[in-house]
Amino acid sequence: MKNLYRFLASSDHSVARAVRHVRRQARGFTLPAPRPIVVPARMAFEAAREAYYFGARVLVCEPHFKSHCARYGKGVRTGNFIHYIQGRGDIVLGDDVVLDGKINIVFAARFSDRPTLRIGDNTGIGHDCRIIVGKSISIGKHCRIAGSVYILDSSGHPSDPEARKRGLPPADDEVRPVVIEDNVWLGARSMIFPGVTIGEGSVVSAGSIVMADVPPYTVVAGNPARRVASLRTEPAPPAEPGARRAGAKSNGADDAGRRSLEGGAS
Repeated sequence: MKNLYRFLASSDHSVARAVRHVRRQARGFTLPAPRPIVVPARMAFEAAREAYYFGARVLVCEPHFKSHCARYGKGVRTGNFIHYIQGRGDIVLGDDVVLDGKINIVFAARFSDRPTLRIGDNTGIGHDCRIIVGKSISIGKHCRIAGSVYILDSSGHPSDPEARKRGLPPADDEVRPVVIEDNVWLGARSMIFPGVTIGEGSVVSAGSIVMADVPPYTVVAGNPARRVASLRTEPAPPAEPGARRAGAKSNGADDAGRRSLEGGAS
């Protein structure tokens, strides 16, 4: 078979050339697409697809996810995938929370009787996010969490080398709650480490690794994430009295110079 394939691929024999010619013609074959036919066919396909995904979301995906929740508010919606939830814990959702795509939520069993994930009103979480809850992760209201974000309150392994070699779990003080306050935007593929609090109104740039607290209304970026901008206008510091007198003299001199120039020009 290998020799036959090589013969057809490289031989100058008329049979091999004919086979290669037929293959090229088949690979380049295309059909015309008259709009009176293909447009209705496309619209019918899209309508059937939307109906299928609507039924899957409303009848399968959302009920499955809500069955895992301790409490959920009005208007909670999911995407067309079944979220992958491991372990047992409490999921508490506010109103109009959207969990799009497929999200992995993992509850650890050894650090708390009921590890808790809280998500506030009008918060949206994108596809392929992973949330690991050992004790508590709290996400506020009106937050925007992009795809592939990783939030964890436990690293999963102890930092002590000997304990890690023996296969022990992290120490209790290494499992630290994560708090994401209201109106925070987490960019795609960012990672939020244990014990971090992200202040209200802040932005975490895509791909950032957040290992320390983020003040409110701050933009952070990088690995590890650092402050790169402020989202809040701060008032200018008041001028000192001496500086005000010097400024007044300077303004007077400027006015005098300006009058002199105007007089010379006239």
